[in-house]
Amino acid sequence: MSIHTDVVIIGAGPTGLFQVFELGLLDIHAHVVDTLPQTGGQCSELYPDKPIYDIPAIPVCNAQELVDRLMEQIKPFNAQFHLGQMVTALQQLDNGRFTLETSAGTKFDTGCVVLAAGLGAFQPRRLRVQGAEAFEHSHIHYRITDPERVRDKRILILGGGDSALDWTLALHGKASHITLIHRRDEYRAAPATVRKMKELATGDYLQEFQGQVRGVFDIDGKFGGIEVDDSEGNRQRIAADEAYVFYGLTPNLGPIADWGLDLEKRQIQVDTEKFQTSVRGIFAVGDINNYPGKKKLILSGFHEAALAAFAIQAHLHPEQKVRLQYTTTSPIMHRRLGVEG
Repeated sequence: MSIHTDVVIIGAGPTGLFQVFELGLLDIHAHVVDTLPQTGGQCSELYPDKPIYDIPAIPVCNAQELVDRLMEQIKPFNAQFHLGQMVTALQQLDNGRFTLETSAGTKFDTGCVVLAAGLGAFQPRRLRVQGAEAFEHSHIHYRITDPERVRDKRILILGGGDSALDWTLALHGKASHITLIHRRDEYRAAPATVRKMKELATGDYLQEFQGQVRGVFDIDGKFGGIEVDDSEGNRQRIAADEAYVFYGLTPNLGPIADWGLDLEKRQIQVDTEKFQTSVRGIFAVGDINNYPGKKKLILSGFHEAALAAFAIQAHLHPEQKVRLQYTTTSPIMHRRLGVEG
C-alpha cells in the first residue's frame, strides 16, 4: 500500500530539514527520503566537525551541531524519515498528484514533491594517481569523522577549496605537522580563511605547497607519503602518516535526471517566486537548483524553503487564501509549535 501524504521531500540535508519546519508551520505534513543512513546530508556524511560561521544569530557551530539543532526544531511536526533509500521512480497522475517508489520498495501517493537532494547521490572525487588505491581508507581519506585521529601525526591535506582550508585550520594544533598541497597559489576558499592559513604557514607546524600530485610512495610496503611535481617541474617526496583529499564531489542526480525536469549543467531550473520546477507540483530547493543570481549557501536554501512552503500550500489548497502569520504573535503558530502558554 502507498503512504498518502501532503509532501515528499527528497533529501535530508539542512535545507530539506528546514523545509519540514516551514511546511509544518503551515500545517503541511511531510515524509523525507534520503539515500544516506542518517539525516544531515553532506554536513553529517563528509564534514560533521567543519565549523560554520554564516548561520544567522549563531556565531559558530559545527555542521553536525547545525543538523542536531534543525532536528530539534522540527520535532513538533512529526516528519517521518525513510533513510538509506533512493527514490527510483516518479509518476504524475491524472489528478495532479504523484506516485513515488524507493529502492526499498516504499511507495508514496503525494500532493507535492520537494527536491532538496543537494548534489544528488554524491561521491568524493578520488585521488587517481599511481599507488593511491592500495592505501585508500587506511591512510588516504576523503572525509574526517574524528579529528582526534590526527593527533600528533604528520598529515597531508590535498585541495584548494573551502573544505581543504577549513580542515587545515581546524586541525592545526592537533596534528604535529600539516602540509597543504594545491596545484596553484590561488584558492577557492573564503578570503578570510585563506589569509588565516597563510599566517599559520609562516610558523613551524603548517607548510603550504604548490604542485601537481603524481603518485603515492611506500616505505617497506607501508604508506610513506605523496610524490609531487613542484612549480618548476621537480619531483619531490613529501613524507606523512596520512593524507586527506578534498577535491570536491562528483554530482550524480541519479533517477532525478530522467524525470523530464528542465536541467542546465545537471542543475534543476526553478522560478524565484515559488521555487517550482518546470513540472507543476515539483519544487527544488538548495544546491540542486539554479536560477539567476543563485548562491550555494545554506542560508539561501533556508530562504528558498520558506517561499516554496507558501507555494506548496497554494498548490495543495488553491481555494484557501495564503496568509502570512508570525511565530512571535500568532496563536495558530504557537499551537503548531507546541508552545501555547
